[in-house]
Amino acid sequence: MSETSTRERARLTLRHAGIADIPAIVALSERVYGRDNGYTAEMLNGQIAQFPQGVFVAFYDDVAVGYCGTFRIDERTAMAPHRWLEISGGGYASRHLSTGDWLYGMEVCVDPDHRGLRIGRRLYELRKRLCQELRLKGIVFGGRLPGFSRRARAYGGDVRAYVADVCAGRIRDRALSFQLRNGFELIGVLPGYLPQDAESAGYAAHLVWRNPKIDPGADPRGTARPLPDSVRVATVQYQQRRVASFEEFATQVEYFVDIAADYRADFVVFPELFTLQLLSVENKPLSPVDSLLALTGYTERFAQLLCELAVRHNINIIGGSHPTRTSDDADGKVRNICYVALRDGSLHTRDKLHPTPNERTWWGIGGGDSAQAIMTDCGPIGVMICYDSEFPELGRHLVDQGAMILFVPFCTDTREGYLRVRYCSQARAVENQCYVVLSGNVGNLPGVNNFDIQYAQSCILTPCDFPFARDGVAADTTPNVEQVAFADLRLNDLTVARNDGTVQNLNDRRHDLYSLSWARRPASRVAVPEQTQPPENA
Repeated sequence: MSETSTRERARLTLRHAGIADIPAIVALSERVYGRDNGYTAEMLNGQIAQFPQGVFVAFYDDVAVGYCGTFRIDERTAMAPHRWLEISGGGYASRHLSTGDWLYGMEVCVDPDHRGLRIGRRLYELRKRLCQELRLKGIVFGGRLPGFSRRARAYGGDVRAYVADVCAGRIRDRALSFQLRNGFELIGVLPGYLPQDAESAGYAAHLVWRNPKIDPGADPRGTARPLPDSVRVATVQYQQRRVASFEEFATQVEYFVDIAADYRADFVVFPELFTLQLLSVENKPLSPVDSLLALTGYTERFAQLLCELAVRHNINIIGGSHPTRTSDDADGKVRNICYVALRDGSLHTRDKLHPTPNERTWWGIGGGDSAQAIMTDCGPIGVMICYDSEFPELGRHLVDQGAMILFVPFCTDTREGYLRVRYCSQARAVENQCYVVLSGNVGNLPGVNNFDIQYAQSCILTPCDFPFARDGVAADTTPNVEQVAFADLRLNDLTVARNDGTVQNLNDRRHDLYSLSWARRPASRVAVPEQTQPPENA
């Protein structure tokens, strides 16, 4: 490499963060705050999904050394007393309002080993530039007071007296003094803002920076996050029938993918465990556990089939679910995994988190331990496999990450079981103001070992408010009949409902009373199936 080209290569770069940057930002936040207090991949996924313009990252020699998280918020909420946990939606930026007239600065962190490069100042400048580009009123946030704990006794615990002396220049606080020099104005003190911040005794300075390029009384003219005008989804109510080979199964799957693509659907959804059909290829008298293990032999071919069909037919495929033995299952259990093949050829996997009692007892299925939204060309989506839909924490976790459509592949044998999934999915649509798409199996396979009866009425559910279908059902199927249902889902209607609906479930959550906290675990694997072989003679 020549001397000239070496000089031309930038060592320090600052830019908007993308999904691919999440692992690097997680590692940075853990270096700064420790593993138990750093940001999780799900939190960052939510921040980027909610407001991608507001998330910045700094790289030095290809290592993430700075990160800045920002979202839009209304003036009344921003100026009122608040805590970090409630205003940031638990770190997910889930209180982002596309119509908000202020930027809220939820985070700026810099690698301790790179604090001499003025990375923090550069990130603040990017934030100010964004505020001006969006023509917002200004920036507001809670700033740390790291010098207060050392001087608390001298001030008799009076944080306001301490802050007044910092503002007057009589003493110095390394954070507040920095903010004041950078044009921020103190408007108050926020008690209990971050209780774990011992240096600040939990307090924060309530700071604002006013955009000098707009009239303070003018309405902001910011641009909201671009969304597709409409997303068309197709749910397949899939009839189980005997097949003689995997190739025959693949032909049936392609038939429905082709139909959905012909109707220009963006997504096509298949049911949970619809690959149980493959038990009919060579029906042996096996135990339930052995039958499930036999199905894992088809995993690699099944995943490859979905990817090929997604690219060939230009459609995103929610591939129901399939029993899978993954390479990192130390407990030796099989997982019930949904395979999501996007039309760009990428493959994503999402474990069922809550195996039913029967799945645990008879099939030995284990539950996954993480749930990340998946970024698609139609925005973030979430997957809840059957029983998962009956636990409200999971739907809220996915919506906090920005998901506006939740897909629920299910497999139920009786009407009672189906209605549990249906009613709970409708509740998820209402409480999270999102769309929920259900897809189930119908038909039976008499004479096939370990295959139960099926009951389903697949549907596409909406919130219950004026912009949506009268009964909260965008599309429905006839029970127990093979069918495909379509619906056009307007994402902007969700935005309107969340910000200006008859009820505003997301905005009206009492973040001051309760919060949803997920256990911190390593980021979800991109599950790579073991190199298993199909059953003999399959």
